Amino acid sequence: MVAVVLNKTPRPNFKDTQFGFELVDKSVDQPKEHEALVEIQGVAFNHRDVWILQGFYPLPITPGSVLGSDGVGVVKKGKNNGQRVLICPGIGWDKDPRGPENDYYILGLLPAIGTFANEVVVEEADLAPCPEHLSTAEAAALPLAGLTAYRALFDKGCAKKGDHVLITGIGGGVAVYTLQFAVAEGINVWVTSSSAEKIDFAKKLGAKGGVNYKDPNCIDDLKKQLNGDKLQAVVDGAGGKIYAQLPKVLANGARMVNYGQTSDKSGNSMTSTDKGGIVFTMIHVFGNYDLRGSTMGSRREFHEMVAFVDKHKIKPLVSKVWKGLSEETVDEAIDYMANGHQQGKLVIEL
Repeated sequence: MVAVVLNKTPRPNFKDTQFGFELVDKSVDQPKEHEALVEIQGVAFNHRDVWILQGFYPLPITPGSVLGSDGVGVVKKGKNNGQRVLICPGIGWDKDPRGPENDYYILGLLPAIGTFANEVVVEEADLAPCPEHLSTAEAAALPLAGLTAYRALFDKGCAKKGDHVLITGIGGGVAVYTLQFAVAEGINVWVTSSSAEKIDFAKKLGAKGGVNYKDPNCIDDLKKQLNGDKLQAVVDGAGGKIYAQLPKVLANGARMVNYGQTSDKSGNSMTSTDKGGIVFTMIHVFGNYDLRGSTMGSRREFHEMVAFVDKHKIKPLVSKVWKGLSEETVDEAIDYMANGHQQGKLVIEL
Protein backbone atom coordinates (compact mmCIF):
# COMPACT_ATOMS: atom_id res chain seq x y z
CA MET A 1 0.00 0.00 0.00
CA VAL A 2 0.99 3.64 -0.43
CA ALA A 3 0.68 5.59 2.82
CA VAL A 4 1.46 9.01 4.32
CA VAL A 5 3.92 8.22 7.10
CA LEU A 6 5.04 10.55 9.90
CA ASN A 7 8.79 11.24 10.22
CA LYS A 8 11.15 13.55 12.12
CA THR A 9 11.98 15.80 9.18
CA PRO A 10 9.87 18.99 9.28
CA ARG A 11 8.23 19.94 6.01
CA PRO A 12 10.14 22.76 4.28
CA ASN A 13 6.87 24.50 3.36
CA PHE A 14 5.76 24.98 6.97
CA LYS A 15 7.33 26.89 9.83
CA ASP A 16 6.80 25.87 13.45
CA THR A 17 6.60 22.14 12.69
CA GLN A 18 8.57 19.50 14.58
CA PHE A 19 7.54 16.57 12.41
CA GLY A 20 7.01 15.90 8.72
CA PHE A 21 5.75 13.13 6.51
CA GLU A 22 6.59 11.18 3.39
CA LEU A 23 4.78 8.94 0.96
CA VAL A 24 5.90 5.36 1.59
CA ASP A 25 5.13 2.11 -0.21
CA LYS A 26 4.42 -0.38 2.61
CA SER A 27 3.22 -3.94 2.62
CA VAL A 28 -0.28 -4.47 3.96
CA ASP A 29 -1.22 -7.43 6.13
CA GLN A 30 -3.86 -9.82 4.90
CA PRO A 31 -7.08 -9.60 6.92
CA LYS A 32 -7.56 -12.17 9.66
CA GLU A 33 -10.85 -13.56 10.88
CA HIS A 34 -13.26 -10.72 11.75
CA GLU A 35 -11.11 -8.25 9.78
CA ALA A 36 -11.57 -6.65 6.36
CA LEU A 37 -9.27 -5.16 3.74
CA VAL A 38 -10.69 -1.78 2.71
CA GLU A 39 -9.66 0.12 -0.40
CA ILE A 40 -9.78 3.80 0.59
CA GLN A 41 -11.76 6.17 -1.64
CA GLY A 42 -11.51 9.38 0.38
CA VAL A 43 -9.86 10.80 3.49
CA ALA A 44 -10.40 14.01 5.47
CA PHE A 45 -8.24 16.24 7.64
CA ASN A 46 -8.69 17.33 11.24
CA HIS A 47 -6.89 20.01 13.24
CA ARG A 48 -5.35 17.09 15.10
CA ASP A 49 -3.21 16.40 12.01
CA VAL A 50 -1.76 19.93 12.18
CA TRP A 51 -1.11 19.65 15.92
CA ILE A 52 0.74 16.36 15.42
CA LEU A 53 3.07 17.95 12.87
CA GLN A 54 3.61 20.90 15.20
CA GLY A 55 4.45 18.57 18.09
CA PHE A 56 1.61 20.01 20.18
CA TYR A 57 -0.52 16.88 20.46
CA PRO A 58 -0.79 15.87 24.15
CA LEU A 59 -0.21 12.14 23.56
CA PRO A 60 3.02 10.46 22.36
CA ILE A 61 3.79 11.29 18.73
CA THR A 62 5.42 8.25 17.14
CA PRO A 63 7.34 8.55 13.85
CA GLY A 64 6.39 5.70 11.54
CA SER A 65 2.68 6.27 12.19
CA VAL A 66 0.39 6.44 9.19
CA LEU A 67 -1.49 9.73 9.50
CA GLY A 68 -5.22 10.25 9.16
CA SER A 69 -8.34 9.49 11.21
CA ASP A 70 -11.17 9.85 8.69
CA GLY A 71 -11.85 7.53 5.77
CA VAL A 72 -14.42 5.99 3.46
CA GLY A 73 -13.75 3.00 1.23
CA VAL A 74 -14.91 -0.27 -0.29
CA VAL A 75 -14.42 -3.71 1.26
CA LYS A 76 -12.10 -5.76 -0.96
CA LYS A 77 -11.62 -8.78 1.31
CA GLY A 78 -14.08 -9.63 4.06
CA LYS A 79 -17.59 -10.87 4.59
CA ASN A 80 -19.15 -7.83 2.91
CA ASN A 81 -17.11 -7.61 -0.29
CA GLY A 82 -18.01 -4.62 -2.43
CA GLN A 83 -19.76 -2.70 0.35
CA ARG A 84 -18.94 1.00 0.76
CA VAL A 85 -18.07 1.62 4.40
CA LEU A 86 -17.09 4.28 6.91
CA ILE A 87 -14.23 3.54 9.32
CA CYS A 88 -14.65 4.13 13.05
CA PRO A 89 -11.93 6.68 13.95
CA GLY A 90 -10.94 5.08 17.27
CA ILE A 91 -10.14 1.67 18.72
CA GLY A 92 -10.40 0.21 22.23
CA TRP A 93 -13.86 1.53 23.14
CA ASP A 94 -16.82 -0.72 22.49
CA LYS A 95 -20.00 0.52 24.19
CA ASP A 96 -19.56 1.69 27.80
CA PRO A 97 -21.23 5.15 27.94
CA ARG A 98 -18.85 6.29 30.69
CA GLY A 99 -15.63 5.82 28.74
CA PRO A 100 -13.31 3.31 27.05
CA GLU A 101 -13.16 -0.22 28.44
CA ASN A 102 -9.55 -0.57 27.26
CA ASP A 103 -6.63 1.60 26.18
CA TYR A 104 -8.17 3.98 23.67
CA TYR A 105 -6.41 5.12 20.50
CA ILE A 106 -7.53 7.51 17.78
CA LEU A 107 -6.53 6.49 14.26
CA GLY A 108 -3.52 8.30 12.86
CA LEU A 109 -0.92 7.51 15.52
CA LEU A 110 0.63 4.18 16.45
CA PRO A 111 -0.37 1.68 17.70
CA ALA A 112 -3.52 2.48 15.70
CA ILE A 113 -3.65 2.42 11.92
CA GLY A 114 -4.03 5.60 9.88
CA THR A 115 -6.41 6.26 7.00
CA PHE A 116 -4.06 8.23 4.72
CA ALA A 117 -3.33 5.16 2.61
CA ASN A 118 -4.84 3.42 -0.39
CA GLU A 119 -5.58 0.27 1.65
CA VAL A 120 -6.16 -0.50 5.34
CA VAL A 121 -7.03 -3.59 7.37
CA VAL A 122 -9.81 -2.93 9.89
CA GLU A 123 -11.86 -4.91 12.39
CA GLU A 124 -15.20 -5.61 10.72
CA ALA A 125 -17.00 -4.32 13.83
CA ASP A 126 -15.36 -0.91 13.21
CA LEU A 127 -16.98 -0.58 9.78
CA ALA A 128 -20.40 0.95 9.20
CA PRO A 129 -22.30 0.82 5.90
CA CYS A 130 -21.93 4.24 4.29
CA PRO A 131 -25.24 6.09 3.81
CA GLU A 132 -26.07 6.10 0.12
CA HIS A 133 -26.95 9.80 -0.01
CA LEU A 134 -23.36 10.81 0.80
CA SER A 135 -20.79 11.57 -1.90
CA THR A 136 -17.25 10.29 -1.42
CA ALA A 137 -16.10 13.66 -0.08
CA GLU A 138 -19.08 14.00 2.28
CA ALA A 139 -18.59 10.48 3.58
CA ALA A 140 -14.87 10.99 4.20
CA ALA A 141 -15.69 14.14 6.16
CA LEU A 142 -18.00 12.46 8.65
CA PRO A 143 -16.35 10.00 11.09
CA LEU A 144 -14.21 11.82 13.70
CA ALA A 145 -16.00 15.16 13.98
CA GLY A 146 -19.40 13.54 13.54
CA LEU A 147 -18.76 11.04 16.32
CA THR A 148 -17.42 13.73 18.65
CA ALA A 149 -20.50 15.89 18.05
CA TYR A 150 -22.97 13.02 18.45
CA ARG A 151 -21.63 11.89 21.83
CA ALA A 152 -21.25 15.45 23.15
CA LEU A 153 -24.81 16.44 22.20
CA PHE A 154 -26.81 13.32 22.92
CA ASP A 155 -24.94 11.02 25.30
CA LYS A 156 -23.15 13.65 27.42
CA GLY A 157 -25.44 16.64 26.88
CA CYS A 158 -28.62 14.48 27.01
CA ALA A 159 -30.24 16.99 24.64
CA LYS A 160 -33.68 16.17 23.29
CA LYS A 161 -36.39 17.66 21.11
CA GLY A 162 -37.57 21.04 22.37
CA ASP A 163 -34.48 21.73 24.49
CA HIS A 164 -32.41 24.90 24.15
CA VAL A 165 -28.71 24.27 23.53
CA LEU A 166 -25.73 26.61 23.13
CA ILE A 167 -22.97 25.56 20.72
CA THR A 168 -19.76 27.57 20.99
CA GLY A 169 -17.27 28.35 18.24
CA ILE A 170 -19.58 27.74 15.30
CA GLY A 171 -17.62 27.20 12.08
CA GLY A 172 -15.44 24.46 13.53
CA GLY A 173 -16.14 20.94 12.27
CA VAL A 174 -17.52 19.48 15.51
CA ALA A 175 -19.61 22.58 16.21
CA VAL A 176 -21.22 22.48 12.76
CA TYR A 177 -22.06 18.78 13.07
CA THR A 178 -23.54 19.45 16.53
CA LEU A 179 -25.72 22.16 14.99
CA GLN A 180 -26.85 19.90 12.13
CA PHE A 181 -27.64 17.00 14.49
CA ALA A 182 -29.51 19.25 16.94
CA VAL A 183 -31.63 20.89 14.25
CA ALA A 184 -32.48 17.46 12.81
CA GLU A 185 -33.65 16.39 16.29
CA GLY A 186 -35.87 19.46 16.77
CA ILE A 187 -33.58 21.13 19.32
CA ASN A 188 -33.43 24.94 19.58
CA VAL A 189 -29.84 26.00 18.92
CA TRP A 190 -27.94 29.13 19.83
CA VAL A 191 -24.31 29.71 18.83
CA THR A 192 -21.25 31.82 19.58
CA SER A 193 -18.59 33.08 17.20
CA SER A 194 -16.34 36.10 16.75
CA SER A 195 -17.61 36.34 13.16
CA ALA A 196 -20.99 37.80 12.23
CA GLU A 197 -20.74 35.89 8.95
CA LYS A 198 -20.41 32.57 10.78
CA ILE A 199 -23.40 33.39 12.99
CA ASP A 200 -25.44 34.19 9.87
CA PHE A 201 -24.19 30.93 8.35
CA ALA A 202 -25.40 29.06 11.45
CA LYS A 203 -28.82 30.67 11.18
CA LYS A 204 -29.10 29.46 7.59
CA LEU A 205 -28.44 25.94 8.93
CA GLY A 206 -31.25 26.35 11.48
CA ALA A 207 -29.81 28.13 14.52
CA LYS A 208 -32.23 30.45 16.34
CA GLY A 209 -29.59 33.08 17.06
CA GLY A 210 -26.05 33.77 18.16
CA VAL A 211 -23.68 36.11 19.98
CA ASN A 212 -20.10 37.33 19.58
CA TYR A 213 -18.06 35.71 22.35
CA LYS A 214 -15.53 38.57 22.26
CA ASP A 215 -18.22 40.95 23.46
CA PRO A 216 -17.98 41.07 27.30
CA ASN A 217 -21.78 41.35 27.42
CA CYS A 218 -22.39 38.39 25.10
CA ILE A 219 -24.19 36.26 27.71
CA ASP A 220 -26.48 39.17 28.58
CA ASP A 221 -27.18 39.47 24.84
CA LEU A 222 -27.91 35.73 24.69
CA LYS A 223 -30.25 36.05 27.68
CA LYS A 224 -32.25 38.66 25.77
CA GLN A 225 -32.42 36.44 22.69
CA LEU A 226 -33.62 33.49 24.78
CA ASN A 227 -36.52 35.68 25.95
CA GLY A 228 -37.12 33.85 29.21
CA ASP A 229 -36.07 30.39 28.07
CA LYS A 230 -33.07 28.64 29.63
CA LEU A 231 -30.38 26.36 28.22
CA GLN A 232 -30.55 22.65 29.04
CA ALA A 233 -27.06 22.05 27.61
CA VAL A 234 -23.92 23.76 26.35
CA VAL A 235 -21.59 22.00 23.88
CA ASP A 236 -18.23 23.73 24.03
CA GLY A 237 -14.89 23.19 22.32
CA ALA A 238 -12.89 26.01 23.86
CA GLY A 239 -13.33 26.53 27.60
CA GLY A 240 -12.49 30.02 28.75
CA LYS A 241 -14.14 32.86 30.63
CA ILE A 242 -17.62 32.31 29.24
CA TYR A 243 -18.20 29.61 31.89
CA ALA A 244 -18.31 32.22 34.66
CA GLN A 245 -21.31 33.91 33.02
CA LEU A 246 -23.23 30.82 31.92
CA PRO A 247 -25.40 30.52 35.09
CA LYS A 248 -27.33 33.56 33.81
CA VAL A 249 -28.80 31.43 31.01
CA LEU A 250 -28.70 27.84 32.35
CA ALA A 251 -31.69 25.82 33.49
CA ASN A 252 -31.35 23.94 36.75
CA GLY A 253 -29.39 20.74 36.17
CA ALA A 254 -28.01 21.90 32.83
CA ARG A 255 -25.05 20.04 31.37
CA MET A 256 -21.91 21.83 30.19
CA VAL A 257 -20.08 19.48 27.81
CA ASN A 258 -16.49 20.29 26.85
CA TYR A 259 -14.72 18.40 24.07
CA GLY A 260 -11.58 20.51 23.77
CA GLN A 261 -9.30 22.76 25.78
CA THR A 262 -5.91 21.09 25.44
CA SER A 263 -2.87 23.37 25.66
CA ASP A 264 0.20 23.30 23.45
CA LYS A 265 3.77 23.43 24.78
CA SER A 266 3.53 27.23 25.08
CA GLY A 267 0.44 27.01 27.25
CA ASN A 268 -1.95 28.09 24.51
CA SER A 269 -5.22 26.28 24.04
CA MET A 270 -5.36 24.29 20.79
CA THR A 271 -9.05 25.09 20.45
CA SER A 272 -9.23 28.63 21.80
CA THR A 273 -7.16 31.78 22.18
CA ASP A 274 -8.81 32.42 25.54
CA LYS A 275 -6.41 31.59 28.40
CA GLY A 276 -9.03 32.17 31.08
CA GLY A 277 -9.65 28.50 31.73
CA ILE A 278 -12.91 26.90 32.83
CA VAL A 279 -14.60 28.49 35.84
CA PHE A 280 -16.75 26.31 38.10
CA THR A 281 -17.92 28.04 41.28
CA MET A 282 -20.46 27.50 44.06
CA ILE A 283 -22.98 29.29 41.84
CA HIS A 284 -22.60 26.39 39.41
CA VAL A 285 -22.94 23.95 42.31
CA PHE A 286 -26.15 25.62 43.53
CA GLY A 287 -27.58 25.27 40.04
CA ASN A 288 -26.83 21.54 40.00
CA TYR A 289 -24.95 22.03 36.74
CA ASP A 290 -22.82 19.20 35.38
CA LEU A 291 -19.42 19.84 33.79
CA ARG A 292 -18.71 16.89 31.50
CA GLY A 293 -15.65 16.10 29.45
CA SER A 294 -16.21 14.28 26.17
CA THR A 295 -13.67 12.69 23.83
CA MET A 296 -14.90 11.33 20.51
CA GLY A 297 -16.99 8.24 21.26
CA SER A 298 -17.45 4.49 21.33
CA ARG A 299 -18.00 1.98 18.55
CA ARG A 300 -21.68 1.84 19.58
CA GLU A 301 -22.01 5.61 19.32
CA PHE A 302 -20.24 5.58 15.95
CA HIS A 303 -22.81 3.17 14.50
CA GLU A 304 -25.64 5.18 16.08
CA MET A 305 -24.24 8.40 14.61
CA VAL A 306 -24.00 6.95 11.09
CA ALA A 307 -27.56 5.63 11.37
CA PHE A 308 -28.72 9.08 12.55
CA VAL A 309 -27.06 10.75 9.55
CA ASP A 310 -28.70 8.19 7.25
CA LYS A 311 -32.16 8.62 8.82
CA HIS A 312 -32.11 12.43 8.59
CA LYS A 313 -30.16 12.57 5.30
CA ILE A 314 -27.63 14.97 6.82
CA LYS A 315 -24.89 16.13 4.46
CA PRO A 316 -21.50 17.06 5.90
CA LEU A 317 -20.12 20.40 4.77
CA VAL A 318 -17.01 20.10 2.59
CA SER A 319 -14.85 23.17 2.02
CA LYS A 320 -12.33 21.88 -0.54
CA VAL A 321 -11.44 18.62 -2.29
CA TRP A 322 -8.10 17.54 -3.74
CA LYS A 323 -7.62 14.62 -6.14
CA GLY A 324 -5.00 11.97 -5.47
CA LEU A 325 -2.98 11.12 -2.36
CA SER A 326 0.46 12.74 -2.73
CA GLU A 327 2.90 14.82 -0.70
CA GLU A 328 1.74 17.86 -2.68
CA THR A 329 -1.96 17.41 -1.95
CA VAL A 330 -1.31 16.71 1.74
CA ASP A 331 0.95 19.79 1.93
CA GLU A 332 -1.72 21.97 0.36
CA ALA A 333 -4.48 20.70 2.65
CA ILE A 334 -2.36 21.11 5.80
CA ASP A 335 -1.44 24.66 4.76
CA TYR A 336 -5.08 25.43 3.99
CA MET A 337 -6.15 24.24 7.44
CA ALA A 338 -3.26 25.84 9.35
CA ASN A 339 -4.22 29.22 7.88
CA GLY A 340 -7.90 28.81 8.74
CA HIS A 341 -9.24 29.08 5.21
CA GLN A 342 -11.84 26.32 5.53
CA GLN A 343 -15.51 26.49 6.49
CA GLY A 344 -16.19 22.80 6.26
CA LYS A 345 -14.00 19.74 5.92
CA LEU A 346 -10.92 19.31 3.74
CA VAL A 347 -10.87 16.09 1.74
CA ILE A 348 -8.57 14.15 -0.56
CA GLU A 349 -10.29 11.74 -2.94
CA LEU A 350 -8.12 8.82 -4.03
